[in-house]
Amino acid sequence: MNKYDKMVEVNHKQSEEKVNRAKMAIRNMIEEEDKVTIPKLISKTGLSRGFFYKNPEVRQEIDKAMQQQAGMVDKRKKILDMAMDNRILQLEQTVAKLQRQNRELQKQNEAMKKALNKRDLNLLKNF
Repeated sequence: MNKYDKMVEVNHKQSEEKVNRAKMAIRNMIEEEDKVTIPKLISKTGLSRGFFYKNPEVRQEIDKAMQQQAGMVDKRKKILDMAMDNRILQLEQTVAKLQRQNRELQKQNEAMKKALNKRDLNLLKNF
């Protein structure tokens, strides 16, 4: 075996290791119900973005995982949505309370205006 053949063999072995590492990361993400995305795979495996797009075997695994997770909602997003829904509910309750207070104050204001007008009329009659 000459140096070239040995080099090709080493490169082939490294390529297989990268593919296996990528596939394993994808499977782990699916098992953990973590949404499979290229940026997450890059950070988990240390492989390049181009590797995930150019390698047909890995790309096929990614596409399959994404189809499998099509309806899946990210857990963090779900938690944030719940928190936002609670905050919206609190704000709606606050708005309703303030609207009631505003109506009461408007009624009081009208009553005060009427009382003031009566007082002014009585003052004018007494002159």
